Amino acid sequence: MGTVHTALPAQTLYVTIRRDELRQLKDERDQLKQELAQLRLLLQTGQAQPLAVPQRAPLA
Repeated sequence: MGTVHTALPAQTLYVTIRRDELRQLKDERDQLKQELAQLRLLLQTGQAQPLAVPQRAPLA
């Protein structure tokens, strides 16, 4: 058995983000949602073929 740890209450972390960073994150989220929809469609139709995965720029 592992060590028992007491649960701590949830904490809220507030951060500041620039508008351009927020726009970039939203764009990336939208792209990931689109890729997920395509993959789900491929799974449903049984066409599980390898796809080219676009390289994303690393987050700074």
